[in-house]
Amino acid sequence: MKNSAMHTLRFTTGGRVMRQSGQTWRRLTLGLLVLAALALPGGLAHGASSAGPYYATPSWDQTLPAATRFIVLTNMSSQAVLDRETGLVWEQAPDGTNLYDWLSAQTHCNRLSQVGAPSVGGRLGWRLPTLQELASLVDPSQVNRPFLPAGHPFSNVQSSFYWSATTSASGASNAWFVFLFNGDVEIGTKAFTNFVWCVRGGHGVDPQ
Repeated sequence: MKNSAMHTLRFTTGGRVMRQSGQTWRRLTLGLLVLAALALPGGLAHGASSAGPYYATPSWDQTLPAATRFIVLTNMSSQAVLDRETGLVWEQAPDGTNLYDWLSAQTHCNRLSQVGAPSVGGRLGWRLPTLQELASLVDPSQVNRPFLPAGHPFSNVQSSFYWSATTSASGASNAWFVFLFNGDVEIGTKAFTNFVWCVRGGHGVDPQ
């Protein structure tokens, strides 16, 4: 009887441990599923998306196809596009009609941030991009123009010159711009007139 009782105790205790172990694994699995859901485009807070895996921390060492890299932001009236490689938000359709000198280019983007002025996507905080930010949109492997990644969601982008906010180190009267006809980066006098493509996020440069 004594031995029988001992066997019963061990069986009962072992079963409890196994059940507790199973519960622990189920909790861990559930936690991993929640983390995976948060890693989806926009996370749970923005709803699921079929646009591909979302990298929660944008990193410039990523190389993503356009279908995964860019997402049109419907919460900004589809007037802005998130670049998942860099975390920057770009105008979906920049001004493709007017040309601006360098100072006017900065004024144009900054005034998109002005309360009471026309805004993109109903949000403030727009600015002229740095050279590196603007050049990050160029795909050197492309043969089509403008030199943007194949399948990109942008419209109204011209195969022409676009200002950056980066002043040339060789002289304060010159600034860098990107030629989207072939992807070149060049320097020119700030009196030139080029197109403008505004961005939101990042750090920018001073003065602006």
